[in-house]
Amino acid sequence: MNTDIAQLVSIALYSPKPDESVAFFHDLLGMEISHREGQSVYLRAYEDFYQYSLKITEAAQAGVEQVTWRASSPESFERVAKRIEASGLGIGWTENDYAHGRAYKFCTPDGHPMKVLWDLDYFQAPPELKSNLRSRPSKRPLRGVPVRRLDHVNLMVSDVPTNRGFMTAVLDFHVREQKIGEGGVEVGAWLSVSALVHEIALMRDATGSRGRFHHVAFWYGAPQHLLDIADIFSERDVQIEGGPAKHGTTQAYFLYCFEPGGNRVELFGDTGYLIFDPAWKTVVWNVANEVDLEKSTIWFGGQLPKSFYRYGTPVAPGHGLAEISKQ
Repeated sequence: MNTDIAQLVSIALYSPKPDESVAFFHDLLGMEISHREGQSVYLRAYEDFYQYSLKITEAAQAGVEQVTWRASSPESFERVAKRIEASGLGIGWTENDYAHGRAYKFCTPDGHPMKVLWDLDYFQAPPELKSNLRSRPSKRPLRGVPVRRLDHVNLMVSDVPTNRGFMTAVLDFHVREQKIGEGGVEVGAWLSVSALVHEIALMRDATGSRGRFHHVAFWYGAPQHLLDIADIFSERDVQIEGGPAKHGTTQAYFLYCFEPGGNRVELFGDTGYLIFDPAWKTVVWNVANEVDLEKSTIWFGGQLPKSFYRYGTPVAPGHGLAEISKQ
Protein backbone atom coordinates (compact mmCIF):
# COMPACT_ATOMS: atom_id res chain seq x y z
CA MET A 1 0.00 0.00 0.00
CA ASN A 2 1.55 3.29 -1.13
CA THR A 3 0.98 5.81 1.65
CA ASP A 4 3.32 8.42 3.08
CA ILE A 5 2.40 7.37 6.65
CA ALA A 6 3.44 3.81 7.52
CA GLN A 7 2.37 3.19 11.10
CA LEU A 8 1.43 4.34 14.57
CA VAL A 9 4.60 4.60 16.66
CA SER A 10 3.56 5.75 20.13
CA ILE A 11 1.10 7.64 22.27
CA ALA A 12 1.90 10.00 25.12
CA LEU A 13 -0.71 10.38 27.88
CA TYR A 14 -1.14 12.75 30.79
CA SER A 15 -2.03 11.32 34.19
CA PRO A 16 -2.78 13.02 37.53
CA LYS A 17 -1.70 9.74 39.19
CA PRO A 18 1.49 8.90 37.29
CA ASP A 19 2.89 6.30 39.70
CA GLU A 20 -0.40 4.39 39.73
CA SER A 21 -0.77 4.67 35.95
CA VAL A 22 2.74 3.31 35.38
CA ALA A 23 2.06 0.46 37.84
CA PHE A 24 -1.13 -0.42 35.92
CA PHE A 25 0.68 -0.75 32.60
CA HIS A 26 3.77 -2.39 34.10
CA ASP A 27 2.29 -4.76 36.68
CA LEU A 28 -1.04 -5.73 35.11
CA LEU A 29 -0.40 -5.35 31.36
CA GLY A 30 3.22 -6.49 31.55
CA MET A 31 4.80 -3.52 29.79
CA GLU A 32 8.49 -2.81 30.34
CA ILE A 33 9.82 0.54 31.55
CA SER A 34 12.47 1.61 29.05
CA HIS A 35 13.29 5.11 30.30
CA ARG A 36 12.52 7.77 32.90
CA GLU A 37 13.03 11.46 32.31
CA GLY A 38 11.73 14.34 34.42
CA GLN A 39 8.02 13.78 35.09
CA SER A 40 7.72 11.17 32.33
CA VAL A 41 8.03 7.37 32.14
CA TYR A 42 8.41 5.53 28.82
CA LEU A 43 7.11 1.97 28.37
CA ARG A 44 6.87 -0.65 25.63
CA ALA A 45 5.05 -3.93 25.04
CA TYR A 46 7.21 -7.00 24.41
CA GLU A 47 6.54 -7.08 20.66
CA ASP A 48 6.94 -3.34 20.11
CA PHE A 49 10.12 -2.95 18.05
CA TYR A 50 10.90 0.66 18.96
CA GLN A 51 12.26 2.06 22.20
CA TYR A 52 8.81 2.89 23.53
CA SER A 53 5.15 2.93 22.52
CA LEU A 54 3.65 4.61 25.60
CA LYS A 55 4.72 7.68 27.54
CA ILE A 56 3.08 8.66 30.83
CA THR A 57 3.60 12.24 32.04
CA GLU A 58 2.38 13.76 35.29
CA ALA A 59 -0.24 16.47 34.80
CA ALA A 60 -3.24 17.97 36.56
CA GLN A 61 -5.69 16.29 34.16
CA ALA A 62 -5.75 13.06 32.16
CA GLY A 63 -5.65 13.29 28.37
CA VAL A 64 -3.46 12.90 25.33
CA GLU A 65 -0.12 14.69 25.12
CA GLN A 66 0.84 13.49 21.64
CA VAL A 67 0.29 10.81 18.98
CA THR A 68 3.35 9.89 16.90
CA TRP A 69 3.35 8.46 13.37
CA ARG A 70 6.24 7.10 11.29
CA ALA A 71 6.55 7.98 7.63
CA SER A 72 7.10 5.29 4.98
CA SER A 73 10.52 6.64 3.96
CA PRO A 74 12.69 9.74 4.33
CA GLU A 75 11.14 11.07 1.12
CA SER A 76 7.61 10.38 2.40
CA PHE A 77 8.50 12.20 5.60
CA GLU A 78 9.42 15.37 3.72
CA ARG A 79 6.32 15.15 1.51
CA VAL A 80 3.86 14.72 4.37
CA ALA A 81 5.53 17.48 6.41
CA LYS A 82 5.06 19.88 3.47
CA ARG A 83 1.38 18.93 3.14
CA ILE A 84 0.82 19.45 6.87
CA GLU A 85 2.54 22.83 6.72
CA ALA A 86 0.40 23.83 3.73
CA SER A 87 -2.76 22.81 5.63
CA GLY A 88 -2.10 25.49 8.24
CA LEU A 89 -2.05 22.96 11.08
CA GLY A 90 1.71 22.60 11.36
CA ILE A 91 3.48 23.57 14.59
CA GLY A 92 7.11 23.13 13.55
CA TRP A 93 10.21 20.98 13.61
CA THR A 94 11.73 19.38 16.70
CA GLU A 95 14.70 17.16 17.47
CA ASN A 96 14.46 17.10 21.25
CA ASP A 97 12.21 14.10 22.03
CA TYR A 98 13.63 10.99 23.69
CA ALA A 99 14.50 8.13 21.27
CA HIS A 100 12.95 10.05 18.36
CA GLY A 101 14.88 11.89 15.66
CA ARG A 102 13.91 14.94 13.69
CA ALA A 103 10.12 15.27 13.66
CA TYR A 104 7.41 17.61 12.45
CA LYS A 105 4.77 18.52 15.03
CA PHE A 106 1.21 19.42 14.12
CA CYS A 107 -2.36 19.10 15.33
CA THR A 108 -5.66 17.82 13.96
CA PRO A 109 -8.40 20.32 13.08
CA ASP A 110 -9.79 19.63 16.56
CA GLY A 111 -6.44 20.34 18.19
CA HIS A 112 -5.13 16.84 19.04
CA PRO A 113 -1.29 17.11 19.20
CA MET A 114 0.62 14.83 16.80
CA LYS A 115 3.97 14.48 15.13
CA VAL A 116 5.47 12.54 12.22
CA LEU A 117 9.05 11.28 11.91
CA TRP A 118 11.32 8.87 10.10
CA ASP A 119 14.37 8.38 12.34
CA LEU A 120 13.87 6.73 15.73
CA ASP A 121 15.62 4.30 18.07
CA TYR A 122 14.96 0.57 17.85
CA PHE A 123 14.81 -1.37 21.12
CA GLN A 124 17.97 -3.31 21.90
CA ALA A 125 17.17 -5.93 24.54
CA PRO A 126 19.63 -6.34 27.41
CA PRO A 127 20.75 -9.95 28.01
CA GLU A 128 18.02 -10.63 30.60
CA LEU A 129 15.27 -9.60 28.15
CA LYS A 130 16.70 -11.03 24.93
CA SER A 131 14.33 -13.55 23.34
CA ASN A 132 15.40 -16.81 21.70
CA LEU A 133 12.74 -16.07 19.10
CA ARG A 134 14.62 -13.93 16.58
CA SER A 135 11.48 -12.20 15.33
CA ARG A 136 10.54 -11.04 18.84
CA PRO A 137 12.36 -7.96 20.20
CA SER A 138 12.19 -9.10 23.83
CA LYS A 139 11.02 -11.95 26.05
CA ARG A 140 7.39 -12.32 26.99
CA PRO A 141 7.11 -10.94 30.55
CA LEU A 142 5.99 -13.04 33.50
CA ARG A 143 3.88 -10.23 35.01
CA GLY A 144 0.13 -9.86 34.72
CA VAL A 145 -1.35 -10.71 31.31
CA PRO A 146 1.19 -9.02 29.02
CA VAL A 147 0.01 -7.09 25.97
CA ARG A 148 1.95 -7.69 22.76
CA ARG A 149 1.96 -4.34 20.96
CA LEU A 150 0.34 -0.95 20.53
CA ASP A 151 -2.63 -1.28 18.15
CA HIS A 152 -4.58 1.97 17.66
CA VAL A 153 -5.91 5.20 19.12
CA ASN A 154 -9.43 6.63 19.18
CA LEU A 155 -9.98 10.39 19.30
CA MET A 156 -13.18 12.28 20.13
CA VAL A 157 -13.88 15.11 17.70
CA SER A 158 -16.43 17.89 17.39
CA ASP A 159 -16.85 17.26 13.65
CA VAL A 160 -15.98 13.91 12.07
CA PRO A 161 -15.95 14.93 8.36
CA THR A 162 -13.48 17.79 8.93
CA ASN A 163 -11.04 15.67 10.94
CA ARG A 164 -11.48 12.63 8.70
CA GLY A 165 -10.81 14.82 5.66
CA PHE A 166 -7.53 15.99 7.19
CA MET A 167 -6.45 12.40 7.90
CA THR A 168 -7.18 11.28 4.33
CA ALA A 169 -6.12 14.31 2.27
CA VAL A 170 -3.04 15.34 4.27
CA LEU A 171 -1.85 12.15 6.02
CA ASP A 172 -2.80 9.55 3.36
CA PHE A 173 -5.21 7.46 5.48
CA HIS A 174 -7.94 5.27 3.98
CA VAL A 175 -11.48 5.15 5.41
CA ARG A 176 -12.23 1.52 6.23
CA GLU A 177 -15.53 1.77 8.10
CA GLN A 178 -17.92 4.62 8.75
CA LYS A 179 -20.99 5.30 10.89
CA ILE A 180 -23.78 7.59 9.73
CA GLY A 181 -26.36 8.84 12.24
CA GLU A 182 -29.61 10.80 12.25
CA GLY A 183 -29.97 13.18 9.31
CA GLY A 184 -27.03 11.59 7.48
CA VAL A 185 -24.47 13.07 9.91
CA GLU A 186 -21.16 11.18 10.04
CA VAL A 187 -20.59 10.14 13.65
CA GLY A 188 -17.61 7.80 13.32
CA ALA A 189 -14.75 6.87 10.99
CA TRP A 190 -12.17 4.07 11.19
CA LEU A 191 -9.01 4.75 9.19
CA SER A 192 -5.77 2.94 8.38
CA VAL A 193 -2.62 3.04 6.28
CA SER A 194 -2.09 -0.72 6.42
CA ALA A 195 -3.98 -4.02 6.29
CA LEU A 196 -5.36 -3.28 9.75
CA VAL A 197 -8.93 -2.01 9.92
CA HIS A 198 -7.69 1.02 11.81
CA GLU A 199 -4.71 2.66 13.40
CA ILE A 200 -6.95 5.57 14.30
CA ALA A 201 -10.68 6.02 14.86
CA LEU A 202 -12.61 9.27 15.09
CA MET A 203 -15.82 9.50 17.12
CA ARG A 204 -18.15 12.48 17.34
CA ASP A 205 -18.00 13.92 20.85
CA ALA A 206 -21.57 13.87 22.19
CA THR A 207 -20.71 16.69 24.60
CA GLY A 208 -19.74 19.06 21.78
CA SER A 209 -16.20 19.38 23.16
CA ARG A 210 -13.07 19.59 20.97
CA GLY A 211 -9.79 17.69 21.08
CA ARG A 212 -10.58 15.03 23.68
CA PHE A 213 -9.12 11.54 23.95
CA HIS A 214 -11.29 8.41 23.87
CA HIS A 215 -8.89 5.45 24.19
CA VAL A 216 -5.65 3.72 23.35
CA ALA A 217 -5.71 0.04 22.39
CA PHE A 218 -3.12 -2.66 22.99
CA TRP A 219 -3.18 -6.00 21.21
CA TYR A 220 -3.13 -9.48 22.76
CA GLY A 221 -3.73 -11.80 19.82
CA ALA A 222 -5.58 -14.42 21.88
CA PRO A 223 -9.19 -13.68 22.97
CA GLN A 224 -8.66 -15.86 26.04
CA HIS A 225 -6.34 -13.17 27.40
CA LEU A 226 -9.30 -10.79 27.68
CA LEU A 227 -10.95 -13.22 30.07
CA ASP A 228 -7.70 -13.60 31.98
CA ILE A 229 -7.16 -9.85 32.42
CA ALA A 230 -10.84 -9.30 33.27
CA ASP A 231 -10.44 -11.79 36.13
CA ILE A 232 -7.33 -9.96 37.36
CA PHE A 233 -9.02 -6.55 37.06
CA SER A 234 -12.05 -7.74 39.02
CA GLU A 235 -9.85 -8.79 41.96
CA ARG A 236 -7.94 -5.52 41.94
CA ASP A 237 -10.84 -3.06 41.60
CA VAL A 238 -9.90 -1.92 38.09
CA GLN A 239 -13.07 -0.50 36.55
CA ILE A 240 -14.19 -2.42 33.46
CA GLU A 241 -16.46 -0.28 31.29
CA GLY A 242 -17.45 -2.91 28.72
CA GLY A 243 -16.64 -6.44 27.58
CA PRO A 244 -15.17 -8.84 27.07
CA ALA A 245 -17.32 -8.78 23.93
CA LYS A 246 -17.00 -8.34 20.18
CA HIS A 247 -17.49 -5.31 17.94
CA GLY A 248 -19.34 -5.48 14.64
CA THR A 249 -17.24 -2.58 13.38
CA THR A 250 -13.71 -4.06 12.99
CA GLN A 251 -14.96 -7.54 14.14
CA ALA A 252 -12.56 -7.33 17.08
CA TYR A 253 -12.85 -8.84 20.56
CA PHE A 254 -12.45 -6.13 23.17
CA LEU A 255 -12.42 -5.04 26.78
CA TYR A 256 -12.60 -1.38 27.85
CA CYS A 257 -11.27 -0.27 31.22
CA PHE A 258 -9.86 2.82 32.91
CA GLU A 259 -6.28 3.16 34.05
CA PRO A 260 -5.85 4.91 37.45
CA GLY A 261 -5.24 8.33 35.91
CA GLY A 262 -8.64 8.24 34.23
CA ASN A 263 -7.72 7.47 30.61
CA ARG A 264 -9.70 4.76 28.84
CA VAL A 265 -7.74 1.71 27.65
CA GLU A 266 -8.95 -0.92 25.19
CA LEU A 267 -7.52 -4.42 25.14
CA PHE A 268 -7.85 -6.19 21.78
CA GLY A 269 -8.25 -9.96 21.75
CA ASP A 270 -7.45 -10.42 18.06
CA THR A 271 -6.83 -8.29 14.97
CA GLY A 272 -10.42 -8.18 13.79
CA TYR A 273 -10.23 -8.65 10.03
CA LEU A 274 -7.44 -7.60 7.67
CA ILE A 275 -7.81 -5.66 4.41
CA PHE A 276 -5.70 -6.60 1.40
CA ASP A 277 -8.07 -5.41 -1.33
CA PRO A 278 -6.50 -2.36 -3.07
CA ALA A 279 -9.97 -1.34 -4.29
CA TRP A 280 -11.58 -1.59 -0.85
CA LYS A 281 -14.91 0.20 -0.51
CA THR A 282 -15.75 1.78 2.84
CA VAL A 283 -18.16 -0.24 4.95
CA VAL A 284 -20.99 2.08 5.99
CA TRP A 285 -23.23 1.50 9.02
CA ASN A 286 -26.45 3.48 9.37
CA VAL A 287 -26.62 3.79 13.15
CA ALA A 288 -29.90 5.69 12.92
CA ASN A 289 -31.19 2.17 12.26
CA GLU A 290 -31.49 0.21 15.53
CA VAL A 291 -30.12 -3.00 14.02
CA ASP A 292 -26.99 -1.31 12.65
CA LEU A 293 -26.56 0.64 15.89
CA GLU A 294 -26.60 -2.54 17.95
CA LYS A 295 -24.62 -4.82 15.64
CA SER A 296 -21.91 -2.33 14.68
CA THR A 297 -21.12 -1.54 18.30
CA ILE A 298 -21.61 -4.95 19.93
CA TRP A 299 -21.75 -8.02 17.70
CA PHE A 300 -22.29 -10.09 20.81
CA GLY A 301 -21.65 -9.74 24.53
CA GLY A 302 -24.01 -7.15 26.01
CA GLN A 303 -24.19 -3.36 25.69
CA LEU A 304 -21.84 -0.44 26.24
CA PRO A 305 -22.87 2.13 28.88
CA LYS A 306 -23.60 5.82 28.27
CA SER A 307 -20.09 6.67 29.46
CA PHE A 308 -18.62 5.12 26.30
CA TYR A 309 -20.17 7.91 24.21
CA ARG A 310 -19.72 10.83 26.61
CA TYR A 311 -16.66 10.20 28.78
CA GLY A 312 -13.28 11.27 27.48
CA THR A 313 -10.16 12.98 28.75
CA PRO A 314 -9.83 15.73 29.74
CA VAL A 315 -13.22 15.26 31.40
CA ALA A 316 -15.88 17.67 30.09
CA PRO A 317 -17.79 19.56 32.81
CA GLY A 318 -20.73 17.48 34.01
CA HIS A 319 -19.55 14.36 32.17
CA GLY A 320 -17.40 12.52 34.69
CA LEU A 321 -18.04 8.81 35.12
CA ALA A 322 -20.07 9.28 38.31
CA GLU A 323 -22.14 12.09 36.78
CA ILE A 324 -22.89 10.14 33.59
CA SER A 325 -24.02 7.11 35.56
CA LYS A 326 -26.71 9.24 37.25
CA GLN A 327 -28.09 10.64 33.98
